Amino acid sequence: MTTDYHIPVLLNECIEGLAIKPDGIYVDVTYGGGGHSAKILDKLTTGKLIAFDQDVDALANVPDDERLIFVQHNFKYLKNFLAYYGIDQVDGILADLGVSSHDFDEAGRGFSFRFDGALDMRMNQTGGLTAATVVNEYDEADLIRIFRQYGELKSARRAAAEIVKAREERPVETTTRLKEVLEKLVPQKASSKFLAKVFQALRIEVNGEIDVLRNLLIDSHEVLRSGGRFVVISYHSLEDRLVKNFFQRGGFDKDVEKDFYGNPKTKFKVVDKLIVPGEEEIEMNSRARSAKLRVAEKI
Repeated sequence: MTTDYHIPVLLNECIEGLAIKPDGIYVDVTYGGGGHSAKILDKLTTGKLIAFDQDVDALANVPDDERLIFVQHNFKYLKNFLAYYGIDQVDGILADLGVSSHDFDEAGRGFSFRFDGALDMRMNQTGGLTAATVVNEYDEADLIRIFRQYGELKSARRAAAEIVKAREERPVETTTRLKEVLEKLVPQKASSKFLAKVFQALRIEVNGEIDVLRNLLIDSHEVLRSGGRFVVISYHSLEDRLVKNFFQRGGFDKDVEKDFYGNPKTKFKVVDKLIVPGEEEIEMNSRARSAKLRVAEKI
């Protein structure tokens, strides 16, 4: 595990939330630099940890440990691989939904507007869809939808119009070119926030992040044994809203299934209140600032 790859956020809080049993079976669906996984392994004796990460760069962080099974795939295949390894149910699931510091700092991956690089944004580098494809081939209506839904961008319509206009002259293929195209829309006092929303929207579309998260939440109830813990760290309101609603209401929509008394038929019991990083952690790792940790237990 390399801490320079990605500093694990809310590390101790995650481990406490999982309530790890030494002989239990746990899943880290977002291995990354392996920081959270290393701490889980410290708590295990005869237990097992199954770790998922579709990013080929994460392989360099995987230790030689017989208690660890590393799966180089997206966690949307969680049920498939648990079945493959003969595992019916697990005692805990950890999901750190943020992009790793490593990926943000690699200019060629295109995740950050701080560097000039190709508009890629694929977490799975062998995947087909890239941010450049979205920007240059999606029609204007779809771009508006993406910026509005995934970026919560007030100027979604104008941003889409500027992109469509610019790509008629020449393709928008780099992060710098995209910034130039949107330059007239960027507020002077909030440029980073604006661009972060644009890049977030594109990244979510490229990687299908919302659909994958929905599937994980639904699958979690099936793969967790009774009393098993589910620990989720999210970094923006779209993800956190899904997690919160699912834990508290048992679904994603306003009209959720209710019992005879009108209470939501939730599948989980919320453990403790929302947890956020303290000032000391934020000072050490500024990327932890927007993190929100929720813990639930399967009923």
